Amino acid sequence: MSASLDAACRRLAPGACIGVLGGGQLGRMTAFAASRLGYRTHVFCPEEDGPCAQVATRRTIAGFSDYDALADFADQVDVVTLEWENIPVEAVAFLEARVPICPGAAVLATCQDRREEKRLFDRLGVPTALWRAARSKVEVAAAVADLGAPVVVKTARLGYDGKGQARIVTPEDVEAGWRRVGGVEGQDLPIIVESVVDFTCEISVIVARGQNGAMTEYPAVENQHRNHILDKTVAPARISAKIAETARDISRLLAESLNVVGLLAVEMFVVQDGGVLVNELAPRPHNSGHWTIDACHTSQFEQLVRIACGLPLGSTERFADAEMENLIGDAVCQWPELLAEPEARLHLYGKNDVRPGRKMGHVTRLHPLRQTK
Repeated sequence: MSASLDAACRRLAPGACIGVLGGGQLGRMTAFAASRLGYRTHVFCPEEDGPCAQVATRRTIAGFSDYDALADFADQVDVVTLEWENIPVEAVAFLEARVPICPGAAVLATCQDRREEKRLFDRLGVPTALWRAARSKVEVAAAVADLGAPVVVKTARLGYDGKGQARIVTPEDVEAGWRRVGGVEGQDLPIIVESVVDFTCEISVIVARGQNGAMTEYPAVENQHRNHILDKTVAPARISAKIAETARDISRLLAESLNVVGLLAVEMFVVQDGGVLVNELAPRPHNSGHWTIDACHTSQFEQLVRIACGLPLGSTERFADAEMENLIGDAVCQWPELLAEPEARLHLYGKNDVRPGRKMGHVTRLHPLRQTK
């Protein structure tokens, strides 16, 4: 390792190498932030030409079950972080025994399993939708009878952007919903069944928590989805100061309870009476935080680099309000028009294969600051 490590606070000097698990656009933007502060990055991912591999200083192309490659990777980096929460926990634990990693395997084990997330919320008294765990079609039917339709059935693991989810509107829909999430007769499938939430808007808060437990957070933002994929983020969310404070307090509680070192994105619903229900967690940079690159003193990606390297947390103050729009599928073909738009700040991810539902880039537009109500 080329950089000295302060054992007291794991502070790494510029020139150190940050390992990144996962080769997507979140890793790409983390690598950009690291480079600006003088750090090198080494990406470990299965894809040879992924967005992060295109820009990282070094790359290891291997599967997460290749422990020889993981050991070599650990020898070449000073600290490890991740850009995707579905890295196998076993791989993270293997690395954690060899090199500092944030967040660690314990955080990942909770955030990878929707049942464990829900149990955490229940233990902490954090409001969430009514839910039940199930493993079979019979148990799903029992949960629907208990909760009352409509409900949403979700796989406990590996679901994102609407994948692994189905809505059950009537008890007669149980069979179709079970099969839609991958259920097979006679085989267990860990899932959760949730009551449908009548919400006014969806919001998220990204908390940054340093190695010493210091925390800061970005303002709550409003998220609008299309076909279960984040379409637009409005920053800050158009909610009352009281609701924003509640969302912030819940997010801080969760980050501290999990002992997160890194970032924690907390996705929430604002319901009709002004209450806040927590939906899901992501222990990494989050799509709803992309606007921070262009509108905040410290982006979420720089914040992650600071935490990984033991540096002070940066200011999360914004100098502008923002609207971030994802460029999904062939929407990326608008790039010439967006470049010609004076106030549009375009970010493309280097993906050559345009597919429906695939996040190809995003565009952020800044606006004068407004005060929350």
